[in-house]
Amino acid sequence: MIAGVIVKELRRHVDERGYLMEILRSDDECFAGFGQAYISAAFPGIVKAWHAHRNQTDNMCCVCGMVRFGLYDDRPESPTYGQTQSIVGGDLHPVLVQIPPLVWHGYMPLGDDVAVVLNIPTRTYNYDEPDELRRDPFDPDIPFEWIVRGG
Repeated sequence: MIAGVIVKELRRHVDERGYLMEILRSDDECFAGFGQAYISAAFPGIVKAWHAHRNQTDNMCCVCGMVRFGLYDDRPESPTYGQTQSIVGGDLHPVLVQIPPLVWHGYMPLGDDVAVVLNIPTRTYNYDEPDELRRDPFDPDIPFEWIVRGG
């Protein structure tokens, strides 16, 4: 696991009417602040990666469909420098993935459905000076393979 990344298992509270699932609470051990909340969607076959933030921590949860989150630690001072991590989350495995600053990350839908990801970052988006670093999803310097192979 990449240093500083937290994976919080989520629970659905189910009754005859449906379910409720808490994703992030201000009294959670991993709560690091609130900036805004937004959703991002990806169509099947699309990879939304790579990006990182200098100052912002992301709290991501797939709320519809299934995704594979990919992470890459490019922080030279980190004990997990150069390592990658893959996390599957969504309808069948509800998790919150907390991603610290300067950890490259992205996601891709699994299966044939649109995937919807909720992000609750610790900072608001600054349109004039975005806290966004970007790389190509298939950057050869990142040792992560987005292709899912059956077995």
